[in-house]
Amino acid sequence: MKDLKAIASQIRRDIVRMVHGCQSGHPGGSLGCTEYFTALYFEVMNHNPQFNMDAPGEDIFFLSNGHISPVFYSTLARSGYFPVEELKTFRRINSRLQGHPTTHEHLPGIRMASGSLGQGMSVALGAALAKKMNNDDSVVYSLHGDGELDEGQNWEAVLFAAHNKVDNIISTIDWNGQQIDGPTDKVLGLGDLAAKFAAFGWEVVQLENGNDVDKVASTLKYAKTLLGNKKPVVILMHTAMGAGVDFMQGSHEWHGIAPNDEQLSKALAQLPETLGDY
Repeated sequence: MKDLKAIASQIRRDIVRMVHGCQSGHPGGSLGCTEYFTALYFEVMNHNPQFNMDAPGEDIFFLSNGHISPVFYSTLARSGYFPVEELKTFRRINSRLQGHPTTHEHLPGIRMASGSLGQGMSVALGAALAKKMNNDDSVVYSLHGDGELDEGQNWEAVLFAAHNKVDNIISTIDWNGQQIDGPTDKVLGLGDLAAKFAAFGWEVVQLENGNDVDKVASTLKYAKTLLGNKKPVVILMHTAMGAGVDFMQGSHEWHGIAPNDEQLSKALAQLPETLGDY
């Protein structure tokens, strides 16, 4: 199925139902990044649900801001990595679908544990260099939160990538302007991210509407044309936290709380069921 908008709607339904079901989790960032995951997994990335951790000849993805696991799990399930029915076990005891992705659960599609923020860029760069050493011209993708950039390790990795001319990676920043304690500008202003990454030696691509799935897909495809030029590529993707659910959209308050029964009903009423609920 290639109706990206329909896929995104179903993934959003999965997100709010998963978080409501266990009354725990992070719906805001998950909803805001739904178009990114939809475009990446259903349109852009060359990947195989018959999961191979080493992924020779395949593109690979690393989620650095692991708290948005609901959107990641839904995308993997809807892509065929594991049964959609398993989504109902989200954050349950002995589930493979923990609040932050882990590798010891052996969940297909998960290549790193990402409960601690700031580490995903380093891991993704290691994978990108390994592909170069193996003469594998596949692409490594990674996603990072804007609030996550408060972590200093990111900037060490950004320096490392440019210095070593890692030009087979596309890192995307979910620039929604919100983090757990409030707007990023009030918690710790990020300044001009485009100028920062450019000064660090990266090729910078701006995506003004990261909640338009067609624009996300076309931007990712454009970013691929910039690879192989001795520069890493970053996409600065502007999204709205909670996108797709009107009472959640744009508010940091939905970073990490679950909807109650009434709120779930209101959310689902705004999100057409397109692939069938689990």
